[in-house]
Amino acid sequence: MKKMDLTLDVQNYKLNIRSAGIIIHNGKILVHRNINSDHYALVGGRVEIGEDSITTLKREIQEEMGKDIEITGYISTIENFFEMKGAKYHEIMFVHKADFLNEEDKKIEYTIKNIEGKDYLKYEWLDINKIDEYKIVPKAIKRILKESELPVHKINIDS
Repeated sequence: MKKMDLTLDVQNYKLNIRSAGIIIHNGKILVHRNINSDHYALVGGRVEIGEDSITTLKREIQEEMGKDIEITGYISTIENFFEMKGAKYHEIMFVHKADFLNEEDKKIEYTIKNIEGKDYLKYEWLDINKIDEYKIVPKAIKRILKESELPVHKINIDS
């Protein structure tokens, strides 16, 4: 039985608990984009009840891309406040450094397709040196990628 995502309606907010990964190969970071939206986000997904953020990230990458990963470090906690499609969100996001386990997967530089049938989701590699040219949410991700002192705690308010 599938567990419930940690997304709750609280007053006029949606509370999300999310786990995301930063996978970097050859100066490029793996992100995902919904082809119907104008922004990129880190790969990952919502934590399920009773699940820790590391297990979440491993599960989401396996479900969405069919790839196994290892967690190689902890990067950040981001308290993220934003609006999307008329709804207010309060999101707590755990960001881990990760890498593919399979040596062949570490060579991938092409766009990866979603294997769950979500054809609107694409996994793309963006050049870290040109990160400011891309719309990545939350915006705090760009600051984290440029800083050298980790882990960090960020509060991101998009208003």
